Amino acid sequence: MAWVGEALWLLGTTPFLGCPQHPGVLKLECPSLLHPRGCEQGLSQLLGEDGHKAWHELRETVLERDLWKMSNPRNGDTKPPCLPRNGLVKIPTQPNGLGSASITKGTPAMKNRLCQPSSVPAILSPALAHRSDLPIPSLASPLSLTALASVSSPPGPSLVGLNTSEGSEQPSPERLPGSPSERQLAVDEKILNRLFWYFSACEKCVLAQVCKAWRRVLYQPKFWVGLTPVLHTKELYNILPSGEKEFVSLQGFAIRGFDGFCLVGVSDLDICEFIDNYPLSKKGVKSMSLKRSTITDAGLEVMLEQMQGVVRLELSGCNDFTEAGLWSSLNARITALSVSDCINVADDAIAAISQLLPNLTELNLQAYHVTDTALAYFTAKQGYTTHTLRLNSCWEITNHGVVNMVHSLPNLSVLSLSGCSKVTDDGVELVAENLRKLRSLDLSWCPRITDMALEYIACDLHKLEELVLDRCVRITDTGLSYLSTMSSLRSLYLRWCCQVQDFGLKHLLSMGSLRLLSLAGCPLLTTTGLSGLVQLQELEELELTNCPGATPELFKYFSQHLPCCMVIE
Repeated sequence: MAWVGEALWLLGTTPFLGCPQHPGVLKLECPSLLHPRGCEQGLSQLLGEDGHKAWHELRETVLERDLWKMSNPRNGDTKPPCLPRNGLVKIPTQPNGLGSASITKGTPAMKNRLCQPSSVPAILSPALAHRSDLPIPSLASPLSLTALASVSSPPGPSLVGLNTSEGSEQPSPERLPGSPSERQLAVDEKILNRLFWYFSACEKCVLAQVCKAWRRVLYQPKFWVGLTPVLHTKELYNILPSGEKEFVSLQGFAIRGFDGFCLVGVSDLDICEFIDNYPLSKKGVKSMSLKRSTITDAGLEVMLEQMQGVVRLELSGCNDFTEAGLWSSLNARITALSVSDCINVADDAIAAISQLLPNLTELNLQAYHVTDTALAYFTAKQGYTTHTLRLNSCWEITNHGVVNMVHSLPNLSVLSLSGCSKVTDDGVELVAENLRKLRSLDLSWCPRITDMALEYIACDLHKLEELVLDRCVRITDTGLSYLSTMSSLRSLYLRWCCQVQDFGLKHLLSMGSLRLLSLAGCPLLTTTGLSGLVQLQELEELELTNCPGATPELFKYFSQHLPCCMVIE
């Protein structure tokens, strides 16, 4: 199993094995993984009998040779740097033109959460430690792609379909060290198909460069579902010796079946080149995101005319298209639209959206010049189909706009009024009385919201599962007493609610349905008050960043009494 150990060393981490014996514990942090016999049930379910036996063989060899080594802390820091858990995962550009990818799943609040450090050591063979031809990855982080950038790629299409350097060669199964049975096990597709599910997107990219057999398994579209490649304009071209630019090959993306892309800083010409060079662009691309780009009305029209499969569109920081461009380019097939930080978007843009997108199910809008009038433009059909509306930092929206919204879109299940600073308790009352199907409500950065609004919510929104109240500075303990009656609420965000005190936390202790609670930045909470949260035994995540009462002793107390809860410090 020497070659398998070397492959794991290249990765810089151990496999993320499932552990049904330790529910709630991060897969990489299961303490039994450090034991020679491991977690029998977890390994059996993951790898089957053959893979289970092989893993134990590798583990026994590693333990006998004393090869489990903890990572060396850098700069005195004993914890690895935290990574976004469900947010943007940027894959650094590599010499072969490796692009980047982002995880698009998860709410904005989820994208701010941090993962806990892993306590599982990496595998480092003494024989490999003295090899000067291999990069030594940083073991202080789950994965160091920069250190691995020089790992050779297999011949043929590279990891993302870009040209690799000539002469690179990867070991084939026949040339691997060890017995024939070990070599066969290392490339057994049945085992690999199960094992590779437990690696992150970044790690899969590195594993795909180990050998042809691993790449063949990892290039199956099922391993890349839910990921969106992020391509910056400078990564779309190769500079030829003559000085001319050549558009890169995107065949590797097509093999893995990516149906969504995020293009950053592109122009009309770049988008046309992308359409001409990506094999699936005409019908296979379902989602397109353009950020900080100079696309014009003409470019937007060409893109949506040529890419006939696009049903989800995002425009962020694109200041060169106008409302006229929306009128000329939007197509009825689009079901989800996001527009943010585009200076030319105002009420007429909402009119175009309402008239041209009858099948709209989701609208995310951040526009500073949209007024109450625009929220009355939605059609009767959109009132039936639209279930998600996010109005972020729409400063001109008032309670009159809320009236128009609740009458136009009565079937909303997700609503965000974050940053709509003119909305008051009366507006929330309208929402609670008319949108009874709401499951998620975001009122963050609404400074006029008081405890009265929470009473309306608790009385009428019986299906609500997520409530975001970040920076609602007028909320007090009385408001939390109203929320304590909500049996369906699973996620509650109270970041920087500066009037919440220990007495208010006592009201939350009866909320057995809570799975996520954020109290980050609440300055009046004490260690005594926070310690009472151990009564919420079903809690899965607790955020206490910037809480003066969150002491090291408290975190130790939580680790003992809330073993299944991830406490974010």
